[in-house]
Amino acid sequence: MWLPRISSTAVTVLLLAQTGILLFLVSWPRPPSPAVGKERVHVLVLSSWRSGSSFVGQLFSQHPDVFYLMEPGWHVWTTLSQGSAPALHMAVRDVVRSVFLCDLDVFDAYLPWRRNLSDLFQYAVSRALCSPPACSAFPRGAISSEAVCKPLCARQPFSLAQEACRAYSHVVLKEVRFFNLQVLYQLLNDPALNLHIVHLVRDPRAVLRSREQTAKALARDNGIVLGTNGTWVEADPGLRVVREVCRSHVRIAEAATQKPPPFLQGRYRLVRFEDLARAPLPEIRALYAFAGLSLTPQLEAWIHNITHGAGPGARREAFKTSSRDAVSVSQAWRHALPFAKIRRVQELCAGALQLLGYRPVASESEQRDLALDLVLPRGPSSFSWASSTAAHP
Repeated sequence: MWLPRISSTAVTVLLLAQTGILLFLVSWPRPPSPAVGKERVHVLVLSSWRSGSSFVGQLFSQHPDVFYLMEPGWHVWTTLSQGSAPALHMAVRDVVRSVFLCDLDVFDAYLPWRRNLSDLFQYAVSRALCSPPACSAFPRGAISSEAVCKPLCARQPFSLAQEACRAYSHVVLKEVRFFNLQVLYQLLNDPALNLHIVHLVRDPRAVLRSREQTAKALARDNGIVLGTNGTWVEADPGLRVVREVCRSHVRIAEAATQKPPPFLQGRYRLVRFEDLARAPLPEIRALYAFAGLSLTPQLEAWIHNITHGAGPGARREAFKTSSRDAVSVSQAWRHALPFAKIRRVQELCAGALQLLGYRPVASESEQRDLALDLVLPRGPSSFSWASSTAAHP
């Protein structure tokens, strides 16, 4: 059978035509934001493990204007666990961007073909996934409960998560898998996004104490941070992961405060967990204002209750947001850790302590003396965006 010969020029023309069609389809305008006349706001809570990020995530999740998702990058790291943190940066960033745009088809590469809401990591901590249109466990304006949401919403169709995402004016994601700020510059420059970054930090000594309580749960992530090619790391006597976490916070904070690019102005805010613990309502009002949200009376009552509980909370509640004495939580490391270990953390994280405003202790007596304040006061311009000529904070 004779077939006509197609010239290379014709093939090129066909490929260019196909590419043009694809670009046209990709650039097809998205449905308008549900907030008529207002641009949807995207907020990334950028932190590290055991730094109070679940608590801050809930501050956003319970707001009636927010669609919240916890650590979408978890799916990348569990699927590609033989990679290293820097090697997986781009994959995590692409997932984050797609979720911000409510395109949850991005999870096709990381989740089973037949999937429910429960296939999303920690779906039940998202009030938006426990409320209509995703699920009817709670009215949209109510404070949700993970324990109630799980049995009622687990088998809801996965597609409802995307529908819910598009129903909110704010999309907030919490992520602990970025180790520098530069990897996010593409998102900050993306015209499809209105990205604000909340950089949450915590005293490295408190982080170590909390990590030791949850060592098994962090073993796979530790291996990726240390680049062990898939080997899990539960015991870390050299505190290598804590050192990497401290370095990452320094890199991020310095990039945002020393010589920041112009597009970062007004879009970066550094928050210390200890400041939230000591003065929850004023700090949270400022945090909400940064994100274009307001504090409702119901949220104010809920925040007071969860920050004025009895004691620091039980170990079994390590990954939950429950009612605790927030100040007690922030100070617990001072009784729980031996001074030798504290001294080692201070050596490894000296730059982070200085930059973020934490006072080192010189002896065990200073460590145990709770009258000695180790959280240094912030000046009027501390941790805010500065011009490229600004001095070190």
